[in-house]
Amino acid sequence: MRVWIDADACPRAAKDLVIKFALKRKFEVVLVAGQSQVKPAFACVRLVVVPSGPDAADDYLVENAVPGELVICSDVPLADRLVKKGVAALDPRGREFDERNMGERLAVRNLLTDLRDQGQMGGGQAAYGDRERQAFSNSLDRLLTKLSRG
Repeated sequence: MRVWIDADACPRAAKDLVIKFALKRKFEVVLVAGQSQVKPAFACVRLVVVPSGPDAADDYLVENAVPGELVICSDVPLADRLVKKGVAALDPRGREFDERNMGERLAVRNLLTDLRDQGQMGGGQAAYGDRERQAFSNSLDRLLTKLSRG
């Protein structure tokens, strides 16, 4: 089994948690980034730095992740592409992307983007704290168990 991480936008605490699970459950973690990053010094972790460009990391993830694997990402359009391909997707806050919720997740994302573009809304996501880390850990554990059972 392999877990892919859209590494440019993933909080470090979430990456560290995935690696902790990988060491315990013996699976490979592939960090995909558009810019150079420090690769954790574990044999189960691989870093792929893609050439810079719009959506280069997203395209790499969609081309290389296969059904039965998991991608950690916060990018809703990327998650939509993965789910359509049959690849499991989870955001670093523990919210799973699936066929049932993708339409709503895309609609909300598009609405918020429009509001930000019009200056009617500002800011980004809230801080990544203990509550988010725990929700992610619980969802990650559940999805890994589900995927390992096939």
